[in-house]
Amino acid sequence: MRIAGGAETQSAARRALLTALLLRRGQFVGMGELTELLWDDPPSSAVANIRSHLTGLRRGLDSAQPGLSKRLTTSRGAETGYALSVDANELDLSCFLKLARQGKELLAAGDHRAAAGRLDEALALWRGPFGQRLPSTRWFHAHTVGLSNTRFEACQDFFTACLLTHRTEMLSYRIETVLAEAPYRQRLWQLLAATYCTQGDVAGALGVIERCRTVFADELGLDVPPGVEAIRAAALTWDTERAHRLVAEMARQ
Repeated sequence: MRIAGGAETQSAARRALLTALLLRRGQFVGMGELTELLWDDPPSSAVANIRSHLTGLRRGLDSAQPGLSKRLTTSRGAETGYALSVDANELDLSCFLKLARQGKELLAAGDHRAAAGRLDEALALWRGPFGQRLPSTRWFHAHTVGLSNTRFEACQDFFTACLLTHRTEMLSYRIETVLAEAPYRQRLWQLLAATYCTQGDVAGALGVIERCRTVFADELGLDVPPGVEAIRAAALTWDTERAHRLVAEMARQ
């Protein structure tokens, strides 16, 4: 994690605390919750350790940019809490969420080209999966799942917009990359099969659908999702327009 392009936060605990404070952007996080995010089974010295890490974090903030630690404030009420003041446009996550929301709205409104541009800009803010080099606590697991799902949704919207604007160069590769992370997302399978179908590659589309059947039947005990089966029918009749219509319908949902 880098602050304003400055030195990387090296300490795992400080990195975790900084991440949590950024996720809550400006909201106070109590000592109890700070303990939960660092340890599922906290040590007796948890509070003292957290205070020490926060002192180190303040030094790290000032090292990155003199005076930056003033943004880290302390609340001493019924429970001691800490907050980090950050404007929305200073935080990649806030910018991503705004752009992804705008892209989804444009996609639903039928402005596919503008949606693709907005979503491409949103996804460019990611440097990799969320949760790397963070504690494997229940607190971070919940946030990792939530943010990962949000990124997957934005990827699906972007792939949909690309397909509907005929921007299919390398699209199957990009879908495969995300599918490797989220193999049970039905919409990704439908988009991948539709990409091959609209390119006139019937064998490729049917191969994707067979892979999907294997994943859902063998691993989940489920049938091929209806949306994917619909692409099979389009591929078998060489009906690329039908495949486009199916993807467009999915975009409006």
